[in-house]
Amino acid sequence: MKTELLDASGAARAAELLRAGGLVALPTETVYGLGANGLDEKAVARIFEVKGRPQDNPLILHVASAEDLDRWCRDIPAEARALTERFWPGPLTLVLRRRPSVPLRVTAGLETVAMRCPDHPLTREVLRLAGVPVAAPSANLSGKPSTTTAAHCVHDLWGKVEAILDGGPCRVGLESTILDLSVFPPRVLRPGGVTLEQLRAVLPETELDPGLVRPDEIPKAPGMKYRHYSPQAELRLLRGEKERFFDYVNSLPDAGTAVLCYAGEEGNFPGKRALAYGREDAPETLAAGLFDSLRALDTPEVALICVRCPSEEGVGRAVVNRLKKAAGGKITCL
Repeated sequence: MKTELLDASGAARAAELLRAGGLVALPTETVYGLGANGLDEKAVARIFEVKGRPQDNPLILHVASAEDLDRWCRDIPAEARALTERFWPGPLTLVLRRRPSVPLRVTAGLETVAMRCPDHPLTREVLRLAGVPVAAPSANLSGKPSTTTAAHCVHDLWGKVEAILDGGPCRVGLESTILDLSVFPPRVLRPGGVTLEQLRAVLPETELDPGLVRPDEIPKAPGMKYRHYSPQAELRLLRGEKERFFDYVNSLPDAGTAVLCYAGEEGNFPGKRALAYGREDAPETLAAGLFDSLRALDTPEVALICVRCPSEEGVGRAVVNRLKKAAGGKITCL
């Protein structure tokens, strides 16, 4: 298949391809998404095929504005209106009850649908021009680190999709926060760019879901059930004091060992490949740099990547969530 690489002038072409049943990688403030017309079941099915995505992993439906919610959702609570007024467009996805017009293929058979209005002007223009909701998971091969630049999308999807729309690097760098409003109290199913603390400022009763999904259970949102965000190498997430982390990493063989560290720490691992992905005191920089750094270390020469566990305050909670998923759900205490 021939893939078109579109620049900032390509919104109309991207919308045309989506309406025709094509797949287009789209930029958002979180990560790039692999978009399809959310009302076209054949196009949605291709998302699962191209990504190698499990069929029971629901998709997020992207819309141009909060006004679109009423077209695709029913029994919308007042809490949803308050949240969209505060956080949309932005990195917050709301799980609501679907209308029959939303295909069950999008929701993995569930009666709820995950909705988001992305905060990227180019993709919002595509959504406006297309006139349809766009189903879009992250634009990476299933299980691998998410895509935060058009170059990442080219690496994973070239020749497999109709187009890649280059909107520059993603500002947030991690997938959206997912909040389930189909239950009470509301539950955060996946942490992201909108923090638990920010949500509780609007809805004080908001809880954090423990993320325990049975093997036979369909998850209500992406990122809950399967291993995600993983490079080829083993990723070892380590919790402990800085000096203990340095000693542990330096006790490992130089060959094949890499370190994902904080800015300013690169010189503490002689003989090993060390890559800083952000500042320890600024978790938003860790979020923005995480997936690009994991991809940079995703080479045949690297067999093990060691990462010290960040603080789980604010956006740091989302960073730890992604690292833990990439580490197979394990955190090792030093």
